[in-house]
Amino acid sequence: MWGSLYLGICFVIEIILLVWCTLSIAHLGARFRHWTRGLRTAGIITLSLAFIVLAHTLQVWLWAGVWIWYDVLSDWNEALYFSLVTYTTVGYGDVVLGSGLRIFAAFAAVAGLLAFGLSTAYLVAIMTRLFEGRMPR
Repeated sequence: MWGSLYLGICFVIEIILLVWCTLSIAHLGARFRHWTRGLRTAGIITLSLAFIVLAHTLQVWLWAGVWIWYDVLSDWNEALYFSLVTYTTVGYGDVVLGSGLRIFAAFAAVAGLLAFGLSTAYLVAIMTRLFEGRMPR
């Protein structure tokens, strides 16, 4: 149940930041209009990537905070490392939780998988709109 709760919080973080990114792109669209097409495209992609990196960073910090809050890991360095390795599903195995927390930790990996999938879909949608009609047929 707790894993689902934190997974849900991660979804909320991801969705809020992607919506905020979309609104920021729409708001800054007027400022981007006087830029060349290349600069405008680069600006939108850069802004999108900044929001995506922020979303993933916040989620990793959230999971690290969980490990610290519940005294699962001893310090922030280890908690951030474990969160990042788990969230990205790299899973080196040099930091291992007890058997009672493995399922809970798996929710961090699921959060990362889903967030990376959503971020990828968002970038594909943004880039499709940017390059729509400009690619040779």
